[in-house]
Amino acid sequence: TIVLNNPRRRNALSLPMLRCLRQDLLHDVKSRELRVIVIAAEGPVFCSGHDLKELATEEDVKQHSQVFELCAEVMTLIQKLPVPVIAKVNGLATAAGCQLVASCDIAVASERSKFATPGVNIGLFCSTPAVALGRSLPRKVALEMLFTGEPLSAQEALMHGLVSKVVPEDKLEEETMKISHKICESSKSVLALGKATFYRQITQDLDTAYKMTTQVMVDNLTLRDGQEGIEAFVQKRKPVWTH
Repeated sequence: TIVLNNPRRRNALSLPMLRCLRQDLLHDVKSRELRVIVIAAEGPVFCSGHDLKELATEEDVKQHSQVFELCAEVMTLIQKLPVPVIAKVNGLATAAGCQLVASCDIAVASERSKFATPGVNIGLFCSTPAVALGRSLPRKVALEMLFTGEPLSAQEALMHGLVSKVVPEDKLEEETMKISHKICESSKSVLALGKATFYRQITQDLDTAYKMTTQVMVDNLTLRDGQEGIEAFVQKRKPVWTH
């Protein structure tokens, strides 16, 4: 579990926070023991997005580029990792914080959570959050969020596909762990192949996607765990994964 732990600054994605998040996401990523990453946060705000103090002076173009480039690197890294990444959201997620939720593979939110891209209200349109948002939400829902800055409730976020589940606040940890433990029952190597393939095929046309995934299914059968799973099913026993 990675915890955003700067509640006094509303867990803003400052350069130091982004560097720490990148480092923590990559920590032990090649270990066979690592199976799921959960991103959580301290305080009433999950993440408020970029630290506006870092963006306050128009002259410092180099730092501005650094902020947005590092943020994009972290967001894309989440989908390149070989294990599922779950956002455990309990509170407000705005701008790049909403982008972080949208970039995770799974998102579980408490009923008190809200999601918004309010940059337009301060003259800084949420263009980079729109990349993740536009790939998670129907276009017209994403654009309404981006044009108005108005928040989605947790239930609206669930209805439109920004989050996977909404639960009462006191059930958030339990539900997140339930999903995590279910994932841990599967082969890490099979999940890694499946996750990478999902994100590759989602941007392709239908014929190309089927051609690519057909080959991946064949490749999956060459994995030791691919064969073990089928043998275990036929023999009516639990598989013993090597990962």
